[in-house]
Order: sequence, then structure tokens, then C-alpha cells
Amino acid sequence: MTTVSLPAQHLTTELLRAWSWQRQGLDGSLKGASSQEVLDRAGWARSVGGANPYLTLFARAGLRREQVDADVAALRIHELPTARGCTYVLGQDDFAWGLQLGREAAVAPFKVLARLGVERSEITLLEEEVVNTLAEAGNPLDPQQLRDELGGSVRSLGEEGKKKGASTTLPTALGLLQADGRIRRVPVNGRLDQQRYAYTVWNLPGSDVDDATARAWLMERYLRWTGGATLKQSQWFTAFTVAHSKEALAAVDAVEVPTAEGAVLWMLPDDVERLADFSPPGDEQIQLLAGTDSLVLLRRNSQDMFDEADRDRKVLDTTLALQADLSDHPILDRGRIIGLWQYDPEEERIAAWTFAPPTAAVTQRIAEVEDWIRTDLGDFRSFSLDSPSSRQPRIKALDESARTGS
Repeated sequence: MTTVSLPAQHLTTELLRAWSWQRQGLDGSLKGASSQEVLDRAGWARSVGGANPYLTLFARAGLRREQVDADVAALRIHELPTARGCTYVLGQDDFAWGLQLGREAAVAPFKVLARLGVERSEITLLEEEVVNTLAEAGNPLDPQQLRDELGGSVRSLGEEGKKKGASTTLPTALGLLQADGRIRRVPVNGRLDQQRYAYTVWNLPGSDVDDATARAWLMERYLRWTGGATLKQSQWFTAFTVAHSKEALAAVDAVEVPTAEGAVLWMLPDDVERLADFSPPGDEQIQLLAGTDSLVLLRRNSQDMFDEADRDRKVLDTTLALQADLSDHPILDRGRIIGLWQYDPEEERIAAWTFAPPTAAVTQRIAEVEDWIRTDLGDFRSFSLDSPSSRQPRIKALDESARTGS
């Protein structure tokens, strides 16, 4: 295949914003798709006990919580520890090799245990006892129930262990079992946005590919999900070494593409051809997304999503464009951040600040998402420790910015 050469001056920030938007399926092209199809096209949905996976699927495909929860229960999608050891919601075709990518992170805590005098054989024995206990129970058990059943097999590591983030030996055993696909976490109430879990036996077959192949698969998907990224951006998401990154890039025939801003993106050859023929949409395409949505999180480049005139805007004395990660959720139009939002469950409303007076399309989409949160979720948590009370200062700040226009 012949790779198309793109003039650097053609690849402006504005064009690349719209290109990433389209690659993420935020242009309406995923309407009516299944949860697996969305996660394959847009990327695994980051899950930290927040509502991002639900909004990821609602924004792109219009999927309601009831359907998403049914997909989780049927193991069509599942929350698993994978790249960098972080938890994402994945489609079923990615379960085995996705877990394989997180194996190294699951092993890492044992280094702490070894310094506390814990032998590897002790953890191996505990792993077997956990599996046997879950199999005998015949139903999921939460961590406290497991500790009660396992008794003295779970060793307390005392004050020294607490200081090092390892109060007992159980979490390390559970992490290793999850990484091997021998057990899985089950949301206690079936929801992805409330971080209470139990564990059940799984016995997922392995991926049957070596680590280099798994890394290449992730790199191919990452470049497809983003439409192109710098080497540094890819390393943040994958946690690959430079050597492993270059090996994976070569395996998928990625090419370097200079941009008008002087950055160099790695892209898949097919995407270079698509980008050469790409034209940004002319009409508004408004979406409210989570601050951890794949559009923002995969490259952590939110500063590129602000227009030049908006890069000095602040919330609570923090300049928005200088943050690696957004503290509020973005309102976007074709990849450009045009405002911010939070949900206020006490008043059952979205507190929104748009940098310019909202258009009819913006007002309509805010109302649609507000109704969806009220009906499907009841609240919109950013992460497990997020709460209505902790969110109030930000809600007040957005309200004030909306009132004053700055």
C-alpha cells in the first residue's frame, strides 16, 4: 500500500480536533451500535468508580444504563485491570489479552510484600484457597466475606504494611488471580459507577499470544482510537518502554506524520489516507462528556481542545489549558471544548458554563444529558470518592462563571 504524504501545514489543531472527534464516533456514526462495538471503535472506557463508562456509551450510541448493566451481567463487556494496571471497561473479544497487558502491574505489589517477609509460596497458597473458597460458596463474596472465610490464611502485615499500602496479603492474591483470569470482580448492585465489588470464580482461557503481540494489538487499537498520537502520549497510555513502543509501532507499520504545530504523530497508514480526504463537519455536533472520556484521556491533551481565546480561562484560580486532566467535565463541539459542566443531584440539574452564549443545540444537548442522568443514574460521579458535597465548590464556581461570563 502506498502511504499518502500530508503537508504539515494542512494538519492544523482545528482539523486534528475534528479528526479525533470523528475517529471517536462522536459524530453520530455509532448511533445504535452495541456496547462492544463502541468500545472497539472509541477505546476502552476508563472506570474509577465513576459514571464515565455509561456516558461513553450514551453519548456515542444512545445506550441506556439498563442495557449497559445487562451487557455487564452477560459478560459482553466487563471492567478489568489492563494497560498500566488501570481498570477499563472492555469488550469480550479483548478480555484475555487485555488482562495479559496488566499482568506486570499485578505482580508489582509482591515486591512490597517480599520486603515485609512474605514468601511467594505463601501468596500462591492463598490464591488457591481463595479460588477454592469462592467455588465452594457458589456465589460472589466481597472482601470482608472472603477474609472471614479464609481466617488465618490471610496475614495481617501490621503498621509497617499499612504504611506501605499493604495491610494484609489478600489484595495481592486477588490482584494476581484477576490478572490470570481465574476470578473476576462483580459489581455488588450490578452498576459500574458505585465501587462495591464481590469476587467470583471465572477461569477465563488465556490469550494464546505472546507479550509482544499483545503490545502490538494495543498499539494498533490505540492509534485507531485516537487517529494518531505522539510517542510520549502513547507511552502514557500503554506504559510501554521506548523499546517496546518502537517495536509495537513497527509491528503495525505506523508512520510519522508532522503537524502544523511542529508535533510528530504516529498514525496507521490507512488513517493517513482517510485523513487526506477528511473535511471537518460544517454543522454543530454538541456532546457533554466525562473528564475521563477516551477523547480526552487517551492523549491527555485537553489543552489542544481549547481555542486560543479560551486558553486563559480559569475555574477556582486554575487555568484550564494548563491542566493535564480536566477537573470539570467538558462540553464540546466537533472536538473543541466550548464549556464545562457538573451535575448537582440536590437540584437535579447540570451546572454548565459555556464560554460563549449557548446556541439552541447546546441548550438542547444539556437538557438531554440532564434528563438521562436524572432518569438513569441519579447522580454523575467522576470517581469513587466523588460526592455531591465535595462537588459543591466546583458547581458554585461554574454557576458564577456562567453568571458573569468569565
